[in-house]
Amino acid sequence: MSTTLTVAVVQQPAWPDKAQSLSASEAGIRSAVEQGAQLVLLQELHATHYFCQFEDPSLFDLAEPLDGPTGQHLAALAKELDIVLVGSLFERRAPGLYHNTAVVYDRAKGRVGQYRKMHIPDDPGFYEKFYFTPGDHDSARGEGFTPIETSLGRLGVLVCWDQWYPEAARLMALAGADLLLYPTAIGWDPNDDGEEKRRQKDAWTVIQRAHGVANGLPVLVANRVGFEADHSGVGDGIQFWGGSFVCGPQGELLAHAGEETEQLVVTLDMARSENTRRIWPYLRDRRVDAYEDLTRRYRD
Repeated sequence: MSTTLTVAVVQQPAWPDKAQSLSASEAGIRSAVEQGAQLVLLQELHATHYFCQFEDPSLFDLAEPLDGPTGQHLAALAKELDIVLVGSLFERRAPGLYHNTAVVYDRAKGRVGQYRKMHIPDDPGFYEKFYFTPGDHDSARGEGFTPIETSLGRLGVLVCWDQWYPEAARLMALAGADLLLYPTAIGWDPNDDGEEKRRQKDAWTVIQRAHGVANGLPVLVANRVGFEADHSGVGDGIQFWGGSFVCGPQGELLAHAGEETEQLVVTLDMARSENTRRIWPYLRDRRVDAYEDLTRRYRD
Protein backbone atom coordinates (compact mmCIF):
# COMPACT_ATOMS: atom_id res chain seq x y z
CA MET A 1 0.00 0.00 0.00
CA SER A 2 1.02 3.63 -0.42
CA THR A 3 3.01 5.26 2.38
CA THR A 4 0.35 7.98 2.64
CA LEU A 5 -3.42 7.59 2.72
CA THR A 6 -6.00 10.37 2.89
CA VAL A 7 -8.96 9.24 4.95
CA ALA A 8 -12.23 10.90 5.91
CA VAL A 9 -14.90 10.47 8.55
CA VAL A 10 -18.42 11.79 7.88
CA GLN A 11 -20.42 12.91 10.94
CA GLN A 12 -24.09 13.70 10.33
CA PRO A 13 -27.61 13.64 11.74
CA ALA A 14 -30.04 11.02 10.42
CA TRP A 15 -33.82 10.78 10.03
CA PRO A 16 -36.50 8.08 9.61
CA ASP A 17 -36.66 9.07 5.93
CA LYS A 18 -33.93 7.08 4.17
CA ALA A 19 -33.79 9.47 1.22
CA GLN A 20 -33.09 12.42 3.51
CA SER A 21 -30.48 10.52 5.53
CA LEU A 22 -28.71 9.16 2.45
CA SER A 23 -28.71 12.61 0.88
CA ALA A 24 -26.83 13.90 3.94
CA SER A 25 -24.39 10.98 3.70
CA GLU A 26 -23.79 11.64 0.02
CA ALA A 27 -23.19 15.35 0.64
CA GLY A 28 -20.61 14.49 3.30
CA ILE A 29 -18.90 11.93 1.06
CA ARG A 30 -18.66 14.36 -1.85
CA SER A 31 -17.31 17.12 0.40
CA ALA A 32 -14.66 14.77 1.77
CA VAL A 33 -13.62 13.63 -1.71
CA GLU A 34 -13.30 17.26 -2.82
CA GLN A 35 -10.80 17.60 0.03
CA GLY A 36 -8.78 14.66 -1.28
CA ALA A 37 -10.24 11.68 0.60
CA GLN A 38 -9.46 8.23 -0.81
CA LEU A 39 -11.16 6.27 1.99
CA VAL A 40 -14.43 7.47 3.56
CA LEU A 41 -16.08 6.10 6.71
CA LEU A 42 -19.77 6.69 7.45
CA GLN A 43 -21.42 6.29 10.84
CA GLU A 44 -23.45 3.33 12.07
CA LEU A 45 -26.97 3.02 10.56
CA HIS A 46 -26.54 6.33 8.72
CA ALA A 47 -29.47 5.62 6.38
CA THR A 48 -32.11 5.77 9.14
CA HIS A 49 -32.82 7.21 12.55
CA TYR A 50 -31.50 5.17 15.48
CA PHE A 51 -34.60 2.98 15.76
CA CYS A 52 -33.29 0.75 18.58
CA GLN A 53 -34.58 3.05 21.34
CA PHE A 54 -37.66 0.81 21.59
CA GLU A 55 -38.87 -2.57 20.36
CA ASP A 56 -41.34 -2.62 17.47
CA PRO A 57 -41.59 -5.54 15.01
CA SER A 58 -42.77 -3.22 12.24
CA LEU A 59 -39.32 -1.59 12.20
CA PHE A 60 -37.85 -4.72 10.64
CA ASP A 61 -39.34 -3.29 7.44
CA LEU A 62 -36.39 -0.84 7.43
CA ALA A 63 -33.99 -3.70 6.73
CA GLU A 64 -32.61 -4.43 3.26
CA PRO A 65 -30.46 -7.12 1.67
CA LEU A 66 -26.81 -6.23 1.16
CA ASP A 67 -27.43 -5.38 -2.50
CA GLY A 68 -30.69 -3.55 -1.86
CA PRO A 69 -31.37 0.09 -2.74
CA THR A 70 -29.05 1.55 -0.07
CA GLY A 71 -26.21 -0.80 -0.96
CA GLN A 72 -26.61 -0.05 -4.66
CA HIS A 73 -26.53 3.69 -3.95
CA LEU A 74 -23.33 3.41 -1.92
CA ALA A 75 -21.67 1.15 -4.49
CA ALA A 76 -22.49 3.63 -7.25
CA LEU A 77 -20.95 6.48 -5.23
CA ALA A 78 -17.76 4.51 -4.60
CA LYS A 79 -17.46 3.77 -8.31
CA GLU A 80 -18.23 7.31 -9.45
CA LEU A 81 -15.86 8.95 -6.98
CA ASP A 82 -13.16 6.25 -7.26
CA ILE A 83 -12.93 5.73 -3.49
CA VAL A 84 -13.12 3.02 -0.88
CA LEU A 85 -16.35 3.64 1.04
CA VAL A 86 -17.40 2.06 4.33
CA GLY A 87 -21.16 2.28 4.84
CA SER A 88 -23.64 0.75 7.28
CA LEU A 89 -26.82 -1.23 6.66
CA PHE A 90 -29.67 -2.73 8.65
CA GLU A 91 -29.30 -6.03 6.82
CA ARG A 92 -32.08 -8.50 6.06
CA ARG A 93 -30.08 -11.67 5.55
CA ALA A 94 -33.03 -14.09 5.51
CA PRO A 95 -36.61 -14.11 6.80
CA GLY A 96 -36.38 -13.38 10.53
CA LEU A 97 -32.58 -12.97 10.42
CA TYR A 98 -31.22 -9.43 10.60
CA HIS A 99 -27.79 -7.88 11.20
CA ASN A 100 -26.17 -4.54 11.90
CA THR A 101 -23.68 -4.66 9.05
CA ALA A 102 -20.78 -2.49 7.92
CA VAL A 103 -20.22 -2.83 4.18
CA VAL A 104 -17.07 -1.99 2.20
CA TYR A 105 -17.17 -0.83 -1.43
CA ASP A 106 -13.91 -0.60 -3.38
CA ARG A 107 -14.10 1.80 -6.33
CA ALA A 108 -15.41 0.08 -9.46
CA LYS A 109 -15.15 -3.37 -7.83
CA GLY A 110 -18.32 -2.78 -5.84
CA ARG A 111 -18.88 -4.56 -2.55
CA VAL A 112 -15.71 -6.38 -1.50
CA GLY A 113 -16.69 -7.37 2.02
CA GLN A 114 -18.94 -6.86 5.01
CA TYR A 115 -18.66 -7.10 8.76
CA ARG A 116 -21.68 -8.08 10.84
CA LYS A 117 -21.57 -6.54 14.31
CA MET A 118 -20.36 -9.11 16.83
CA HIS A 119 -21.08 -7.53 20.22
CA ILE A 120 -24.75 -6.57 20.55
CA PRO A 121 -25.85 -4.30 23.43
CA ASP A 122 -29.15 -4.35 25.27
CA ASP A 123 -29.46 -1.29 27.49
CA PRO A 124 -32.19 1.28 28.11
CA GLY A 125 -32.49 3.21 24.85
CA PHE A 126 -30.22 0.74 23.00
CA TYR A 127 -32.36 -2.38 22.57
CA GLU A 128 -30.26 -3.88 19.81
CA LYS A 129 -30.62 -7.55 20.77
CA PHE A 130 -34.27 -7.34 19.66
CA TYR A 131 -33.22 -6.35 16.13
CA PHE A 132 -29.74 -7.74 15.43
CA THR A 133 -28.26 -11.22 15.35
CA PRO A 134 -24.52 -11.28 16.16
CA GLY A 135 -22.26 -11.97 13.22
CA ASP A 136 -20.65 -15.37 12.72
CA HIS A 137 -16.92 -15.81 13.22
CA ASP A 138 -15.14 -17.90 10.62
CA SER A 139 -11.78 -16.57 9.46
CA ALA A 140 -11.68 -19.03 6.54
CA ARG A 141 -14.87 -17.45 5.19
CA GLY A 142 -13.75 -13.91 6.03
CA GLU A 143 -16.39 -13.54 8.75
CA GLY A 144 -16.12 -11.97 12.17
CA PHE A 145 -12.85 -10.41 13.32
CA THR A 146 -11.23 -10.62 9.90
CA PRO A 147 -9.92 -7.57 7.98
CA ILE A 148 -11.45 -6.74 4.61
CA GLU A 149 -8.99 -6.51 1.72
CA THR A 150 -9.23 -3.36 -0.41
CA SER A 151 -7.08 -1.54 -2.95
CA LEU A 152 -6.01 0.80 -0.12
CA GLY A 153 -5.11 -1.83 2.46
CA ARG A 154 -6.67 -4.23 4.96
CA LEU A 155 -9.51 -2.62 6.88
CA GLY A 156 -10.24 -3.83 10.42
CA VAL A 157 -13.90 -2.79 10.45
CA LEU A 158 -15.79 -3.09 13.75
CA VAL A 159 -19.11 -1.55 14.82
CA CYS A 160 -20.07 0.57 17.84
CA TRP A 161 -20.41 -1.72 20.89
CA ASP A 162 -17.39 -3.64 19.55
CA GLN A 163 -15.36 -0.52 20.35
CA TRP A 164 -15.32 -1.34 24.08
CA TYR A 165 -13.64 -4.73 23.59
CA PRO A 166 -9.84 -4.86 23.25
CA GLU A 167 -10.09 -8.47 22.07
CA ALA A 168 -11.87 -7.39 18.88
CA ALA A 169 -9.23 -4.80 17.99
CA ARG A 170 -6.41 -7.20 18.83
CA LEU A 171 -7.79 -9.97 16.65
CA MET A 172 -8.09 -7.56 13.72
CA ALA A 173 -4.49 -6.47 14.29
CA LEU A 174 -3.27 -10.07 14.53
CA ALA A 175 -4.94 -10.77 11.19
CA GLY A 176 -2.99 -7.97 9.51
CA ALA A 177 -5.33 -4.97 9.63
CA ASP A 178 -3.72 -1.72 8.48
CA LEU A 179 -6.36 0.49 10.14
CA LEU A 180 -9.17 0.09 12.67
CA LEU A 181 -12.52 1.65 11.73
CA TYR A 182 -15.51 2.11 14.03
CA PRO A 183 -18.86 3.30 12.68
CA THR A 184 -20.91 4.07 15.79
CA ALA A 185 -24.09 5.59 17.21
CA ILE A 186 -23.76 6.75 20.79
CA GLY A 187 -25.09 9.65 22.80
CA TRP A 188 -26.34 10.93 26.10
CA ASP A 189 -29.48 10.29 28.07
CA PRO A 190 -30.89 13.83 28.57
CA ASN A 191 -31.45 12.99 32.26
CA ASP A 192 -27.74 12.50 32.98
CA ASP A 193 -25.94 15.43 34.60
CA GLY A 194 -23.03 17.23 33.00
CA GLU A 195 -20.33 15.36 34.88
CA GLU A 196 -21.74 11.96 33.94
CA LYS A 197 -21.99 13.04 30.30
CA ARG A 198 -18.37 14.16 30.35
CA ARG A 199 -17.21 10.86 31.89
CA GLN A 200 -19.07 8.80 29.31
CA LYS A 201 -17.75 10.69 26.31
CA ASP A 202 -14.20 10.75 27.65
CA ALA A 203 -14.29 6.99 28.26
CA TRP A 204 -15.57 6.37 24.73
CA THR A 205 -12.78 8.46 23.20
CA VAL A 206 -10.01 7.09 25.42
CA ILE A 207 -10.74 3.41 24.89
CA GLN A 208 -10.70 3.69 21.11
CA ARG A 209 -7.50 5.72 21.15
CA ALA A 210 -6.09 2.97 23.39
CA HIS A 211 -6.85 0.36 20.72
CA GLY A 212 -4.62 2.37 18.41
CA VAL A 213 -1.86 2.45 21.03
CA ALA A 214 -2.11 -1.24 21.94
CA ASN A 215 -1.98 -2.35 18.32
CA GLY A 216 0.16 0.35 16.72
CA LEU A 217 -2.55 1.25 14.19
CA PRO A 218 -4.44 4.36 13.08
CA VAL A 219 -8.09 4.48 14.19
CA LEU A 220 -11.07 6.10 12.46
CA VAL A 221 -14.30 6.66 14.41
CA ALA A 222 -17.58 8.02 12.99
CA ASN A 223 -20.49 8.98 15.25
CA ARG A 224 -23.80 10.68 14.55
CA VAL A 225 -25.08 14.02 15.84
CA GLY A 226 -28.40 15.56 16.77
CA PHE A 227 -31.29 14.73 19.06
CA GLU A 228 -33.42 11.71 18.17
CA ALA A 229 -36.69 11.21 20.02
CA ASP A 230 -37.92 7.89 21.37
CA HIS A 231 -40.97 7.55 19.12
CA SER A 232 -42.57 5.07 21.53
CA GLY A 233 -42.89 7.86 24.09
CA VAL A 234 -41.35 5.71 26.83
CA GLY A 235 -37.85 7.19 26.89
CA ASP A 236 -36.63 10.76 26.65
CA GLY A 237 -34.61 10.27 23.47
CA ILE A 238 -30.86 10.43 22.83
CA GLN A 239 -28.62 13.41 22.18
CA PHE A 240 -25.92 11.97 19.94
CA TRP A 241 -22.66 13.59 20.91
CA GLY A 242 -20.62 13.48 17.71
CA GLY A 243 -16.96 13.61 18.69
CA SER A 244 -15.82 11.59 15.66
CA PHE A 245 -12.06 11.42 15.36
CA VAL A 246 -8.98 10.08 13.62
CA CYS A 247 -5.94 9.10 15.67
CA GLY A 248 -2.50 7.75 14.85
CA PRO A 249 -0.76 4.55 15.99
CA GLN A 250 0.29 6.12 19.30
CA GLY A 251 -3.25 7.27 20.00
CA GLU A 252 -2.44 10.85 19.02
CA LEU A 253 -5.51 12.82 17.93
CA LEU A 254 -5.08 13.98 14.33
CA ALA A 255 -8.61 15.36 13.93
CA HIS A 256 -11.52 15.60 16.37
CA ALA A 257 -15.06 16.71 15.54
CA GLY A 258 -17.48 18.67 17.68
CA GLU A 259 -21.21 18.10 18.02
CA GLU A 260 -22.39 19.29 14.58
CA THR A 261 -22.33 17.98 11.00
CA GLU A 262 -18.71 17.73 9.95
CA GLN A 263 -16.22 15.90 7.73
CA LEU A 264 -12.75 15.15 9.03
CA VAL A 265 -10.10 14.69 6.36
CA VAL A 266 -6.62 13.52 7.38
CA THR A 267 -3.57 12.31 5.46
CA LEU A 268 -2.02 9.40 7.33
CA ASP A 269 1.62 8.38 7.16
CA MET A 270 1.10 4.63 6.97
CA ALA A 271 4.79 3.91 7.61
CA ARG A 272 4.33 5.10 11.18
CA SER A 273 2.68 1.83 12.21
CA GLU A 274 5.81 -0.12 11.31
CA ASN A 275 8.05 2.43 12.99
CA THR A 276 5.89 2.54 16.13
CA ARG A 277 5.82 -1.24 16.44
CA ARG A 278 9.61 -1.37 16.24
CA ILE A 279 9.86 0.95 19.24
CA TRP A 280 6.92 -0.52 21.18
CA PRO A 281 6.90 -4.22 20.13
CA TYR A 282 3.75 -5.30 21.97
CA LEU A 283 3.01 -8.08 19.51
CA ARG A 284 6.50 -9.54 19.99
CA ASP A 285 6.20 -9.62 23.78
CA ARG A 286 2.73 -11.10 24.11
CA ARG A 287 2.65 -14.14 26.42
CA VAL A 288 0.45 -16.27 24.21
CA ASP A 289 1.28 -19.29 26.36
CA ALA A 290 -0.42 -17.70 29.39
CA TYR A 291 -3.68 -16.28 28.00
CA GLU A 292 -5.87 -19.40 27.84
CA ASP A 293 -8.31 -18.07 30.45
CA LEU A 294 -9.28 -15.19 28.16
CA THR A 295 -11.78 -17.59 26.61
CA ARG A 296 -13.61 -17.88 29.95
CA ARG A 297 -16.50 -15.58 30.89
CA TYR A 298 -14.93 -15.02 34.33
CA ARG A 299 -12.13 -16.63 36.33
CA ASP A 300 -13.81 -18.18 39.36
